[in-house]
Amino acid sequence: MNKEATIKALRTSCALVVVLFLLLGTFMLLTPQSAEALATDSVTAKRNEDGGNEVIGGKSTRLSWEGWIGEDEKVMQIVLTFPEGSTLADEASLSIQEMIMDDPLHPIHDSSIKYTFDLTEESLIVNFTDGLRPGNKVLIQVTGFQFPPITGDYSITGTYIDDKGISHALDEYRPISVIGKTGMEDFLTWLSSRQWVKTWNSIKFCNSFFNPVRAIASIPTVISGWLTSIGLVALGFPLAIPIGLGLSFMRMSKLTVLRFLASIYVNVIRGTPLFLQIYIAYLGLPLFISNMDNFTTGFVVLALNSSAYLAEIFRAGIQSIHKGQFEAASSLGMNAFQTMFFVIIPQTVRRVIPTMTSEFILLFKDTSLLAAVGVFEMMMFAKIQANLTGNMTPYVVAACFYLMVTLPLTRVISVFEKKLAATDGKETPSDSKKPKTKRVGLFKTTVPTLALATEASGVGGSVSVVGEQAKQQDVIKGKNRRKS
Repeated sequence: MNKEATIKALRTSCALVVVLFLLLGTFMLLTPQSAEALATDSVTAKRNEDGGNEVIGGKSTRLSWEGWIGEDEKVMQIVLTFPEGSTLADEASLSIQEMIMDDPLHPIHDSSIKYTFDLTEESLIVNFTDGLRPGNKVLIQVTGFQFPPITGDYSITGTYIDDKGISHALDEYRPISVIGKTGMEDFLTWLSSRQWVKTWNSIKFCNSFFNPVRAIASIPTVISGWLTSIGLVALGFPLAIPIGLGLSFMRMSKLTVLRFLASIYVNVIRGTPLFLQIYIAYLGLPLFISNMDNFTTGFVVLALNSSAYLAEIFRAGIQSIHKGQFEAASSLGMNAFQTMFFVIIPQTVRRVIPTMTSEFILLFKDTSLLAAVGVFEMMMFAKIQANLTGNMTPYVVAACFYLMVTLPLTRVISVFEKKLAATDGKETPSDSKKPKTKRVGLFKTTVPTLALATEASGVGGSVSVVGEQAKQQDVIKGKNRRKS
């Protein structure tokens, strides 16, 4: 009996709770809601540091204030109070837009609203003729605004008046960090005042692509991106070398499966654009590795791409070694492993160094493609500076930094190839009159290309010398037979 009474009491309590919630919900729906106040949505200032990302005081910037109007109020006036010590440039201007938020994802910007304003160094007073409509946003931008020239955090405060004539205080948004003028800024100001700079910039082409002030201002930022680009290729290329060497062995393997897998990888990587591979990696890898940062993903993609090209370079280099080297090494008792790593590979590396250097140069230039996926390398920083200034000079500065790496390496390749050609016994303009000779054993004779190509490679050099001595002995024996 007690059990049945307990169950009945619980059912009654649950029913009362449900009824209570229903009554409370009905009361909230029928009771008029209090009006929401105009809320500050954001306060920002455009970065105005030459070559940097800071807001400098005493220099013109664009101040933007954005507010969200309450659902049941109409705004007739907005007053923004500026920090003490702020100034306005001679070209200062004001623009106001009302954003219709019927579709929050696609707001409509309406610049046709009617208003009057009073803009001073202390404040901005805007009176709206028809008022701002409820539920919309308002965007106020002051171009040519200058914060105080003292480092600090500055807030924009203010008030507004609704259609009932009641004044309300605007809530304070987070302050804007401002720095004082730097030595670079002072130098750039001095440089821009020089007569030769003004004359140079008066030519439209020179001003757009070779502006001296924009060039010097962008150097600090571009240098940071340049170091990032070097870091990407410095980590990616060494990683690509062992991968490429392993793929070259697979391509030359007697096992069909290994040749098939290596061929698929090499042909797919070489047959598709690096740009496409970057997008696949940056959009696909996070599905499996969530904590992989952009930099790591960048140099891994570059390494995998370069390994396919290095595989073909190594394969061609190994196959270019004369088969006599394998036979000579075998005659000395070397197994396949020793022959490959002590005789063949040293000669191969020496032959493919120019081609590998060319691949390094291509890989360094390809780091610019990573800017498309948000890696802050040199191209990304140059793009940011160009967008901020509306000038192409940062791109030209970035090109100069690329050339600082590629031109010396190109020269190194040229010199190395000439030395390699001379060492291999190839006739050059400087030595066409006199053939190169070298003493081998007891004989002084012209050294064949293969012997010279292997002389500097440890065991491979001794193998070639042994073969050369055997050839010379055969020549002497032949002469003795003819004499007899």
